[in-house]
Amino acid sequence: MVRKMVMVIITLMGLVYIFADDVRSQDKILNKKISVNYENESLSSVVKNLNKKFGGIFSYREDLLKLKHRVTLKESNKSLKFILDKVFTGTKIGFKEFGGKIILNSKKNIKKITLSGSITDKSNGELLIGANVYIKGTTTGASTNQYGFYSLTLDKGIYTIVISFIGYKTQTISSTRLDKSMRLNIELEPSSVNIEEVVVEEKRLDHNVTALEMGVDEFSPKNLEVIPVLFGEQDILKTIQLMPGVSPAGEGKSGFFVRGGAKDQNQILLDEANVYNPSHLLGFFSTFNSDAINKVKIIKGNFPAEYGGKLASVMDVKMIEGNKKKYDVYGGIGLIASRLAVGGPIVKDKSSFIIAGRRTYADLFFPLFTSSSNSMKLYFYDFNAKANFVLGENDRLFISGYFGRDVLSFENKSNVFGLDWGNITSTVRWNHIFGDKLFMNLTGLYSKYDYNIKNGTAKSVLNVSSGIEDINLKADFQYFQSDISTIKFGAQVIKHKFSPGEISNTGTVQYNEKTIQKINAYESAVYSSHEYKFNEIFSVNYGLRLSNYSVVGPANVYGFDSDGNLISAERKNSGLIKSYWGYEPRVSAMYLLNNSNSIKAAYSRNMQYLHLVSNSSAGAFPLDIWQSSTNNIKPGISDQFSLGYFQNFEDNSYEFSIEGYYKKLQNQVDFRAGAELTLNEYVEGELVFGKGQAYGVEVLLKKNSGNFTGWIGYTLSRSEREFPDIDGGKAFPAAQDRTHDISIVGIYKMNETWSFSFNWVYNTGNAVTFPSGKYFVEGNIVNYYTQRNGYRMPAYHRLDLGATYTISESQSINISLYNAYGRKNAFAISFREKTNNPNQTEAVRYALFSFFPSITYNFRF
Repeated sequence: MVRKMVMVIITLMGLVYIFADDVRSQDKILNKKISVNYENESLSSVVKNLNKKFGGIFSYREDLLKLKHRVTLKESNKSLKFILDKVFTGTKIGFKEFGGKIILNSKKNIKKITLSGSITDKSNGELLIGANVYIKGTTTGASTNQYGFYSLTLDKGIYTIVISFIGYKTQTISSTRLDKSMRLNIELEPSSVNIEEVVVEEKRLDHNVTALEMGVDEFSPKNLEVIPVLFGEQDILKTIQLMPGVSPAGEGKSGFFVRGGAKDQNQILLDEANVYNPSHLLGFFSTFNSDAINKVKIIKGNFPAEYGGKLASVMDVKMIEGNKKKYDVYGGIGLIASRLAVGGPIVKDKSSFIIAGRRTYADLFFPLFTSSSNSMKLYFYDFNAKANFVLGENDRLFISGYFGRDVLSFENKSNVFGLDWGNITSTVRWNHIFGDKLFMNLTGLYSKYDYNIKNGTAKSVLNVSSGIEDINLKADFQYFQSDISTIKFGAQVIKHKFSPGEISNTGTVQYNEKTIQKINAYESAVYSSHEYKFNEIFSVNYGLRLSNYSVVGPANVYGFDSDGNLISAERKNSGLIKSYWGYEPRVSAMYLLNNSNSIKAAYSRNMQYLHLVSNSSAGAFPLDIWQSSTNNIKPGISDQFSLGYFQNFEDNSYEFSIEGYYKKLQNQVDFRAGAELTLNEYVEGELVFGKGQAYGVEVLLKKNSGNFTGWIGYTLSRSEREFPDIDGGKAFPAAQDRTHDISIVGIYKMNETWSFSFNWVYNTGNAVTFPSGKYFVEGNIVNYYTQRNGYRMPAYHRLDLGATYTISESQSINISLYNAYGRKNAFAISFREKTNNPNQTEAVRYALFSFFPSITYNFRF
């Protein structure tokens, strides 16, 4: 009996010894210190290297390591356990020690944590849009949304977190153990080094290749200050016109065409509020004062589901928020306009404000050149204001507004003429974060555009006015479900009030007063989209926007025959007059060929319920009328397909892309020959409806770093329309058709004092309708027209030069020469009888600018 007990005790002691040896072995292996240096190595290669170092202690299935996960890791004198934690972070591979071996297996039911927060500029507290947060050595990362918020879903583990943004010093938080969800707000410091050093360090900044979106360009005004522009006034809208797929409407104009779309098919948003006319001074300036702008994004047709209402593009402009750290005063003094902006904290680090104003002053010199009996005015002004408040860790409130107006008038003892137009916008926006994954943006918006004309004598003045007014409420949500899945959803409703025209008069002589009926309509939408990353090389974003447009009474409802003649009229004092529904699917996909090459494809359907009634293709004049869809005017429909190849090289210093697109258009609006569009109660009868198509190829080569930066853009495209009532139903070029469009932009930073720049543009002339002949009717000459848009304006090309002299960190002088080689580009062409032979007609070209030098002094205190 005793012998048996001794044997049991010896056996138990042996087992204890074996177990203890096993524990000692585990302690010896996992706590052993090693140094490693891996640069973008495959997981399989790293494990084999460690296996070799430790004499074959790893046990695993080969297929377990067949992942595209790459490892970048440099550590000295760290435990093997620490190294393995870092190596397998971001994967579903776990490890444990058993019997002197380290066994690799697939982890199940891994607890996830969320890392979220906001990224701001350390110098002023401004939220940074599109800043990058990523986990070093992995493909896991995120960018801040348009409100500066990010969210990352991760496994528990040890991470090195990298935060970066172009123009700012990259911040690295090394070896951070994340065991639970946390909020991490980051302040990035603006970089004092040159752009080349920043970009080379930020190897993860390959947005051109890895982002799902295509047909998108983004700009910050402070990065484009040296580009030469007309009158020396930095204009973000003019810079956008230098990108492929975007064409200016004419010499100096702020109106623009995108991928063959008409000027009214561009949605222009200022802090999410609609801007219906982006032009000042008949189009030579835009409404956007660069001193008040933070970032601008233009989306060329393949809209995310949260955008809607237009067919060609979305230009999304965000105002700056004001400095939360200190007070700023900055601006500029130019030849014909000056700017001033003031901003600073209301409560330091908690709230801030900015007020920015701009005005031209050429009219101040008119008295020197005109008679004292004449009064003449020609000027515009802008006023931007914004305030933001941090209400708590999860809440922010933003209030912003814009007011701008142009004034043109002439008055003497016998005649009076005046024209003024302008925009008003206001935005109240509340951001709230629910937990760590759900972000909400609730916004109330107001926008108004109107113009007024007065014309007459000292005794009697005729007044004409027109406009459109919106009240808008929208809610947008973004749910960061996981590191591979993000969901957006939301809803909005807009009340449109159309005032097509009103005639009134003042004075002793009375004219017939008239009011074109006002129309009220509601535009609403709900949407949802899902961005999903199947694996490291393939991602998709798909969504649906469901929109509705309802015209309501009181209003007169008209019917017209095929020739535009009025055949019925009915008065509806209330209720629904006409309703349209729109189903707008969107999908995009990205396939990553390798770390620097990708292929992207997209499809988008868009609906447009508002139309600009205009017979002017110049895009600058403020006398056009916004017209609602009605029982006679159907909403426009666009289906766009895009395919592109994207490549970055030289450490992302260069970007290359080539995109092809095809756009099918339905329910396009044009006007009959000889149509009367202004102050016409029955303007719907003057309109015709048809279809169209636009297609093209856009090429962009961009250099982001070094002392010399810039880009080359080229677009080859066609845009055609087809109307049964025009040219017998034959297809004809749209007014915005441009076969070739080339832009070359170069910026050279010679030293800390001098920077030089140039841009050269070329495009095929606009398609226009000119008379093909003439005939006489009762002694009067009548022009004979054959084909709509059957002729072309002469080709347009121009070279601009610029230089910036930096006096100090707070002062600079910008000098520019617009149209450096004096090309007399045609602004308009008219026809007249030859003076020596009245039976012959000659074309006369009118040009606006030859050489035009400018100088602007910029300051910041």
